[in-house]
Amino acid sequence: MTTQSSSLKTSVSVDTRKKSRPFILDIKRDRYLYLLVLPGVLFFLIFKYLPMWGILIAFQEYSPYAGVWKSEWVGLEHFIRFFSNPDFYLLFRNTMVISLLNLVFFFPLPIVLSLLLNEVNNQFFKRIIQSIVYLPHFLSWVIIVGISFLLLSQSNGIINLMIESLGFHKYDFLTNTDTFWGMLVAQNIWKETGWGTIIILAAITGVDTQLYEAAKIDGANRWLQAWHVTLPGIRSVILVLLILRLGHIMDVGFEQVFLMNNGAVAKYADVFETYVYRNGIQSGQFSYSTAVGLFKSVVGLVLVVLANKMAKRIGEEGVY
Repeated sequence: MTTQSSSLKTSVSVDTRKKSRPFILDIKRDRYLYLLVLPGVLFFLIFKYLPMWGILIAFQEYSPYAGVWKSEWVGLEHFIRFFSNPDFYLLFRNTMVISLLNLVFFFPLPIVLSLLLNEVNNQFFKRIIQSIVYLPHFLSWVIIVGISFLLLSQSNGIINLMIESLGFHKYDFLTNTDTFWGMLVAQNIWKETGWGTIIILAAITGVDTQLYEAAKIDGANRWLQAWHVTLPGIRSVILVLLILRLGHIMDVGFEQVFLMNNGAVAKYADVFETYVYRNGIQSGQFSYSTAVGLFKSVVGLVLVVLANKMAKRIGEEGVY
């Protein structure tokens, strides 16, 4: 019996060693790969996870001199103040309308453009088109807004000069509340549609080519192949992108809105991000602006969780 028990203990110790060895050996063997991963891990730890401690000041009357731990705790006072503020409805309306317009008009365009590019057989022409549509992504919003002013200015804008040369009256694009939201969406479409095709085109390459051959045998043309083969093949990727987009539904792009804002359209341009900038950076109300930012994050998190559950109910994997 003692011999059997000793042999059993020996086998158990050997098994535990075998289980603990591989991870250490993997690190030693793939140390250069782990070094490549290290900058990305440090980036998320330093700039994403460590700053999360800053949300504590949303529940305090934060003072930079007292610090986080010695500032006075006020509970939900800043949230109550924000929700009872008359500006809350205005901020919520502007943010949601701009986000929904981007979701309806901008989100499908990279998918459509990817399907069109996928049908181009001439690789040289395809690469030229891709380079052209990718280029605006690398331009800053300062340049995009500057181009918009050059084109749409009522006094010397190129488009208004063309309208005037045709015998019509100039149209005030930049200070017209009826066209402001549409201009934001149009700028976003022009800047980011091409860049959004990268993930979709990568997903299309993963669709089984045998499905296209079977569709051809059944008499499906290129349109039917795209509708019944390509789109179902990339549906999971589209749903993941949609879920991630819903997580940023309260983010409409501070730089774009801030640069396009002017006194005439202020009631339509003021969003949560510009409100946080005005109260947090300019007025020094750090706790109040943190509470507003935390509200945005919570709304995005709830939408991601709900959308992920709905995706799983229809048989997709979702984000997690």
